[in-house]
Amino acid sequence: MKSIQNRFEMIRRWEKLNRGENDPNIYINKYICESWERSRQYGVDPFKPTNTDILSTEEFAQVLEENKQLLDLAVPSMQDICDFTKNYNFCMALSDKNGIILTIIGDEAERAFTNYSNFTEGSNWSEKVMGTNAVGLVLEVDEPVQVYGYEHFCKCAALSTCSAAPIHNPEGVIIGVLDLTGAYKYVHNHTLGMVFSAARAIERKFELHKAYTELELASALKETVMESISEGIIALDSNNQIIHVNKPVCGQLGIDRNNCIGHNLATVLPDNNYLQNIVSAGRRIFGETVLIKTQTEKKKFLINCTPLCFGDTNKLPGTAIVLNELHNVVKKIMRPRASITFDSLIGKSSAFQLVIEQAKMAAETNSNILLLGESGAGKELFAQAIHNASDRKGETFITINCGAIPRDLISSELFGYEEGAFTGARKGGHPGKFELADQGTIFLDEIGEMPIDLQASLLRVLEDKTIMRVGGRDVIPINVRLISATNKDLLQEVKDRHFRNDLYYRLNVLSIDIPPLRERKGDIPILLEYFIKSISSRVGKLINKVDPAVLDVLLNYNWPGNVRELSNIVERAINLSPNETLSVDLLPQELKGLASGSSISVWDKTPTKENVEEQLIRNYLLKFSDNKSDVAKALNISRSSLYRKMAKYKIMV
Repeated sequence: MKSIQNRFEMIRRWEKLNRGENDPNIYINKYICESWERSRQYGVDPFKPTNTDILSTEEFAQVLEENKQLLDLAVPSMQDICDFTKNYNFCMALSDKNGIILTIIGDEAERAFTNYSNFTEGSNWSEKVMGTNAVGLVLEVDEPVQVYGYEHFCKCAALSTCSAAPIHNPEGVIIGVLDLTGAYKYVHNHTLGMVFSAARAIERKFELHKAYTELELASALKETVMESISEGIIALDSNNQIIHVNKPVCGQLGIDRNNCIGHNLATVLPDNNYLQNIVSAGRRIFGETVLIKTQTEKKKFLINCTPLCFGDTNKLPGTAIVLNELHNVVKKIMRPRASITFDSLIGKSSAFQLVIEQAKMAAETNSNILLLGESGAGKELFAQAIHNASDRKGETFITINCGAIPRDLISSELFGYEEGAFTGARKGGHPGKFELADQGTIFLDEIGEMPIDLQASLLRVLEDKTIMRVGGRDVIPINVRLISATNKDLLQEVKDRHFRNDLYYRLNVLSIDIPPLRERKGDIPILLEYFIKSISSRVGKLINKVDPAVLDVLLNYNWPGNVRELSNIVERAINLSPNETLSVDLLPQELKGLASGSSISVWDKTPTKENVEEQLIRNYLLKFSDNKSDVAKALNISRSSLYRKMAKYKIMV
């Protein structure tokens, strides 16, 4: 295109085009013709003296914020072009997708040229506002264009030449226009190519930025995933240098993340040749037990080691190691279970056997059970035995001591809580014991200690078979067998308004009263034999003799602490025994005064049930002056049974 040097001639030609007159010196391509037609349809005034569609300060600030990324990526390229065209009196402009001028870069003289038509920041140069112009035309045709002098629809822009190209985002959508504007006399065919190249360069920046953002997102996602996994994770590069570790592995190995990234595995975990050999050899292992020397101790881990493979290269780009502390794995696998069965319960007295038969019948039902008895009588043992004899024996058994949990925590302990339910609530919330015991059995010990306000919540659980977490809104169905226990008189607690009447009858569907040890002293010899064997084995001490005076003391004691107290006393005596004999002087002071002082030979070897039973009969005969009726009553056996046992042990009276 040949430049017109005369301003008057440029305006004259514009006026001819505006009137629709033919001029052999004027060639207008179809894009310009179609744009002029659209401009007329839009009702644009070609004689407007200047652009008056300019955003307010607040509106323009909002537009700038919306196009921040476009500005950040485009302005450096715009500045490069301005520096290159510094002597050619051009300025560089950038618009958004609506034709709003976002920024103009150029010297004062170059910017002053554009001010007469208000080609300024914040002005709207879409076709609907200013008719045919480079910015507006690019937005319509989505192609690079050059608009020369008289080709502008508005007369106020007829003395300029503009070269513009669209800027697309990685999805191919126009997000802005790059425009090079100057006086009409400086028009050049190469100008458009330069603008087009700059626009493509900006688009490539967007693509790189997107790729970088996606890479950052993928990296952040990877780190989030790694940190959300409870197992320890170590990622190594091809040189076995650590490129990532998550928090769990730092705790497991006692290492500092900041001090191990970039360091070789052998440096961070020295003296672990087996692990290093696995990694160096590129071995793939799964679930192998490896002993690792940490910063402070040696620990056993279950390890998965996976070498990374890409393409056909023989060199491994890296390795991923997943570590599980062995004892943590065991804890996860070993859900809370009941270990006691009815066969484990020690006692032959008629009162005790009657209770066992009642418990066995209760185990065959799915009804709530209330275990009554003094502290130490064995209520939890019965609860476990009932669970293991029921159809829920393969499911979870969970014990809650209602008297041992702080009042303000028992509700969240039983029913769980949602995230943010209270200060200190674990992120993501936490299931309660009723959720964890679903399909199994929950044992509420010391139910009489449950706060009265929480009793209403427990009643609703029993009635509706659902729970709601503290701070939650979702109703969670549960299927739990409830066994509760107390050493209190719950009926009296109801009368004293310390326990809800309706909850008492819900719990007391089947009640089992476990007798205290003082009411079944005939079981003491059997229990003594059992505790000597089990405790001796556990503490690693051999006891093969028991002074008969010890049994006499135990039979004369009232046992306020019941079977638990007996177990503790036996364990104390075994631990204090300097030899293989249990003697009275090893008993607590409060029991020593009960010794009869009789001189009876000690048992030899490990005491058996027969040894204990024989000695018990002899002691009772001595105690009751050979009164067979009193002895039989004390042993909870008939007189005929007593005579048979005396004959068996050749006891002559």
